[in-house]
Amino acid sequence: MLLIEAKDYNDMSRKAANIISAQVIMKPHAVLGLATGSTPVGAYKQLVEWYNKGDLDFANVTSVNLDEYKGLSPENDQSYRYFMNTNLFNHVNINKESTFVPNGLEPDSEKACAAYNEIIRSVGGIDLQLLGLGNNGHIGFNEPGAAFEKETHCVDLTESTIQANKRFFEKVEDVPTQAYTMGIKNIMQARKVLLIVSGEGKAEILDKVLYGPVTPQVPASILQLHNDLTVVADEAAMSVIKAKHR
Repeated sequence: MLLIEAKDYNDMSRKAANIISAQVIMKPHAVLGLATGSTPVGAYKQLVEWYNKGDLDFANVTSVNLDEYKGLSPENDQSYRYFMNTNLFNHVNINKESTFVPNGLEPDSEKACAAYNEIIRSVGGIDLQLLGLGNNGHIGFNEPGAAFEKETHCVDLTESTIQANKRFFEKVEDVPTQAYTMGIKNIMQARKVLLIVSGEGKAEILDKVLYGPVTPQVPASILQLHNDLTVVADEAAMSVIKAKHR
């Protein structure tokens, strides 16, 4: 595990974007596993900036996203497809047909998940998987207790996740209660994993993830067993680790 401390959110974003851009430069046909949420927004912004300067070329890149809400169309402004288009894909020269997100409109969960596993296999697996970290240690929508051996599956969102997401919707009834997500197995099969963490609110859970026991109760703790894990965390997110382990 390589643990990189960043000064603040902007520095974390820049360092993460550096690692992603190095992957694309070294392997122009790279398959990137991408994440949504507030944490990676700054990294995507930095990638767009470098693309606009002519430093990056996404023409041959393929992307597979971690998850999508079940029941939301790609045009819905809360869907993860919409998020990716808005924050990254619309601003770089990636071929949209090479960007994959689970099909939230497929009502048959087994069909949707099998199709997504097949997509990941057909593109040759993931070269670099970007991850944020949930307050309870979830990665993707793999909530505490999620089986480590699962591939893409349909999850019932926990009450805490629904509450965390309700700020994005007009009313809590509009918040999707299920999502399709890559499983821990898909994530662990990525050749390289990049976990980015920001803010004091994540300090306790980051310590548990990196230095606590490997347990399904803290889904991201499995990353301790990955043979190529890079963690970029800002000072606030590192505060507990520095107090306890440094």
